[in-house]
Amino acid sequence: MQRMIISAALAAVLVPLAAASAVSAPTAAQAYVDKRVRNCAGKASDCRPGAVAHYWYKRGSSARGVGWVYASREGARTGTARWLFKKPGDTWKTGGAWKRAGRVGGTFAETSWGRDGHTGPVYPRGTRICVQFRGLPTKACVSLK
Repeated sequence: MQRMIISAALAAVLVPLAAASAVSAPTAAQAYVDKRVRNCAGKASDCRPGAVAHYWYKRGSSARGVGWVYASREGARTGTARWLFKKPGDTWKTGGAWKRAGRVGGTFAETSWGRDGHTGPVYPRGTRICVQFRGLPTKACVSLK
């Protein structure tokens, strides 16, 4: 009987605490805005190459953190790619070293740099990120807004 009274009292304390933490958790997550930008440099459905970048920022901030960059190329089974970035008013710099792109299926190759989450380098708003494949003259570029 005493155990039931203690358990009921403990539950009466823990349930409101759990509800309060559930309400405050989303507001902490809303402090960041996560976005993905993508672009294809090819014509029509042909993506030679394609670029995707995941970035995040705090509301009201002009700093943009880049979590990962993804490069893809249609019409090739393999390739070597890198990504470049250009801050507003600056010159192009290498963001990720040359990396082998592996075959995914048929004639499609892809590779990526970074990892998910709020990790990675931070750049100002308006920074351009481009993906370049060795031997391919075109680049696919995206902007951090």
